[in-house]
Amino acid sequence: MKIKRPSKSQLEKRAKRGFRGYPVATIAFYGPNADRASKVAVGIVEREDAEPAFLQTWHSEESDLRHDDEIGYQIKAFLSEHQAVSVVMVDRIIGCPHEEGIDYPDGEACPQCPYWRGRDRWSGETIN
Repeated sequence: MKIKRPSKSQLEKRAKRGFRGYPVATIAFYGPNADRASKVAVGIVEREDAEPAFLQTWHSEESDLRHDDEIGYQIKAFLSEHQAVSVVMVDRIIGCPHEEGIDYPDGEACPQCPYWRGRDRWSGETIN
């Protein structure tokens, strides 16, 4: 008998169901390059046109958080705690894990993540 574990794939399945109402959970992965997610941010939006009411982030210097079962369990618990009805997530890493204006000056590229310099965060393609 195979034991099923909560994982990112379950989150993907929930996201593929589409909009089912509020609250909506938004899930975004960030990393120093397109190969390893070192940060995941999960926000809970309670109503249309609102900013996230709750935001939780997880970080790892070693593992890829997209494939970390423990993080998957924690995300699932966070969604359950905030009674998320819908899940929205992208299918790729969408940028640097460092925060502009906090980890490096506004308007500049992150000095720790040269991969993202001059790169579109949504397509991953270089710009310029």
